[in-house]
Amino acid sequence: MMRTLFWGAASLVTYTYVGFPTLVLARGALRPRLHRQAAITPSVSVVIAARNEAAVIAAKLDNLLHLDYPPGCLEVIVASDGSEDGTVAQARASGDARVEVLELTRLGKAGALNAAACRARGAVLVFTDANSMLAHDALRALVAPMADARVGGVAGDQRYQDGAGAASGERGYWNFDRLLKRAESRGGNVISATGALYAVRRELFQPVPDGVTDDFAVSTSVICQGQRLVFAAGAVAYEPVGASSDAEFARKVRIMTRGLNAVLLRRELLDPRRHGFYAIQLLSHKLLRRLMAPPLIVLGATGASLARRGTVYRAVAAAEGAVLCLGAAGLMLERRRLVGRLLALPAYFCLVNLASLKAAANVLRGCRVERWEPRREP
Repeated sequence: MMRTLFWGAASLVTYTYVGFPTLVLARGALRPRLHRQAAITPSVSVVIAARNEAAVIAAKLDNLLHLDYPPGCLEVIVASDGSEDGTVAQARASGDARVEVLELTRLGKAGALNAAACRARGAVLVFTDANSMLAHDALRALVAPMADARVGGVAGDQRYQDGAGAASGERGYWNFDRLLKRAESRGGNVISATGALYAVRRELFQPVPDGVTDDFAVSTSVICQGQRLVFAAGAVAYEPVGASSDAEFARKVRIMTRGLNAVLLRRELLDPRRHGFYAIQLLSHKLLRRLMAPPLIVLGATGASLARRGTVYRAVAAAEGAVLCLGAAGLMLERRRLVGRLLALPAYFCLVNLASLKAAANVLRGCRVERWEPRREP
């Protein structure tokens, strides 16, 4: 029984962390589905859901209004979700006719996004976070793939700025994830977009339900409607890393809880008979990777129990123990700002898997995260 558990867990972990990425990279290289790109400038409505974003909203609007995009083709809609800190006043202080500010009661992020989308007039809806700063040519790069009529949505490239602490390990993760997104897009569809920056054709937008990750729900609705969701590497949005491991843990629990509920909402996409390889991508990346904590625990426990029976068992138990020790050390030292590159990635790995356990428990208990409360550093 111990050996069966060990090899079952080992197979699952190996496939998720090694086999699936290899499969995606190989498919992108061997079976490319290219899409057309052109220097187009359709009318664009940039949508920002803001909840107590007074510290960053002025800089965000200044960033958007000075992008390399025709002024007459750009509008910005700031949907304030019951902000109590002067977000509305700061947004209105821009004084630019292209900016519309919606002062809403507390609806939640989904409600704020839906309200803003209803007011939008652009042919393309662009969604971005209040604390994401876009590269000067990001909008042009984001809409270029929409020159292809088969492309209904485009995911931008989220990049993290330099930072210290265990949460900075997320930068390493996103560097690898960016490579996978390129391959996924080349092979057909990226799995989903991130909230830092993405775009969908206005006619494909579907209202966001409460309790799910909005960027996943909006971007995957494009695939549900038979259109492609591709990746634009040149559409760069910069975000700061988490201020601390505690803040990052809370954010990850919220995102993963809403993300797992979002996959349940889009469970039709898990059917390979209808969605082919994309169904395998979604299962592997959004479910298996987020539920790796139990197999990792089983793998470590059974490897330690079987250590006397073979070199493989000892090696696996030792490797997992080393990652756990390095991760724990990184999380403890993070409070003293002593975390270096050696500890940042294992600390982030441990933090994410702990957050996934709590998120999975939330979903099993029927706990839904329907309200958001961004915490920004000055």
